[in-house]
Amino acid sequence: MKIGSKKNRIAAAAVIFCVLAAALFYGGSYAAKTTVPEQTAAVETGMPEPLEQAPPSGSGSFSESAPSSGAETTQEQKTEKETKPAGFAGTKTEDKTAESDAGQMAIDPETGKDRFLTDPVPPGKPQPVEWQGVTVKPEVELACTLSVSCKTILDNMDRFNKDKLEVLPADGVIYPARTVIFYDGESVFNVLQREMKKHKIHMEFEMTPLYNSNYIEGINNIYEFDCGELSGWMYKVNGWFPNYGCSRYQLKDGDVIELVYTCDLGRDLGEEWLGQSGR
Repeated sequence: MKIGSKKNRIAAAAVIFCVLAAALFYGGSYAAKTTVPEQTAAVETGMPEPLEQAPPSGSGSFSESAPSSGAETTQEQKTEKETKPAGFAGTKTEDKTAESDAGQMAIDPETGKDRFLTDPVPPGKPQPVEWQGVTVKPEVELACTLSVSCKTILDNMDRFNKDKLEVLPADGVIYPARTVIFYDGESVFNVLQREMKKHKIHMEFEMTPLYNSNYIEGINNIYEFDCGELSGWMYKVNGWFPNYGCSRYQLKDGDVIELVYTCDLGRDLGEEWLGQSGR
């Protein structure tokens, strides 16, 4: 009887130990691992409806099916895109600068550029505006002129991707110049995105945080590199090629926007070198 009682006490102790261990596991460290973190507040973009946010990794096509560039982008081409100036219709380092009280670009004395790697804007030209801090006013309607053209390809057919001949307009005009409505505070990108979607014209873009702007990769299924390694989409406003991305160009009433395709890094459009001529 004594032996049996001792065994019973040992068994009971073992059971109690197991119960306590399980309670500690499920109520302690394990519960901490499965705690749901607090939700973070959504960042306001300042874009009014019906504009869409730029999707990640360049998946901003407006066509129903996924667009095809006709050939896979090589690593060399990807590197080329990353080094194209921000004025190439699109386009974080350590933030050593801040916007000045006067609203002008604050320049880092070490690099001569602002925090988004923008060279100083020429006197008399509009300063870039960071879209995150803009409040668009849908109740204030303004007007601008917009056009989209790839006429330079017609003079470089020997370099053009033959798989894209069916999407190349005979006159090189994708979207003829017309007056369009925009809202106070909107950017070139806002207007371009809305009009291309409205008229069912394919457009693909990618947000580039380095330049704080969307990069226009393709319009009407005509992409960068489709007419040589120096080809791609550029934009100009009132005859000037800005040295910053189209998401940072805040429009004014009466502005004239032109989306144009270059086959030679802007030289065939009269821009000998971005950042040096026409500035």
